[in-house]
Amino acid sequence: MKILLVLMSFFVLISAEPIKTTKDDICLIRKLKVYKAPTWVSKITMKNGKVALFCSPKSMFDFYFDPSRFEEYELKDNLDIAEILVTDYNTLEAIDATKAYFVFGSSNISPAGDDLPAFSSEEDAKKYMKEHNGKRILNFKEVTKGLIDYLNM
Repeated sequence: MKILLVLMSFFVLISAEPIKTTKDDICLIRKLKVYKAPTWVSKITMKNGKVALFCSPKSMFDFYFDPSRFEEYELKDNLDIAEILVTDYNTLEAIDATKAYFVFGSSNISPAGDDLPAFSSEEDAKKYMKEHNGKRILNFKEVTKGLIDYLNM
């Protein structure tokens, strides 16, 4: 059983890769080129196959909390979302946003300003929080529209 777990972990590590972007990809919210800040790139794939790229987790959450305002994506609500990816700040690998750890209140800012750097492990988030004066670690469900509005001030 241990061997199986080790092999599975190994294949997950070697199969993980960054969110693919091109020089033409623009953040849906901020209208910035996403490739310029690879540590912050986020992506939402809809069940209808459409994809939205973002220059930061904060921008991704802007879309997530009110996707119906973007009529071109033909979403009624966030139940029409198939996948949400954020970039692990340390490894630059794409990770499932719903399983990520986000650091609030750090001294680093994204192209969108105050933001929520994402990590695949709580240990990495804690280390980052200590090194960059972070205030709190949040999971996906703890990030609220009110917090995103606060960060956007």
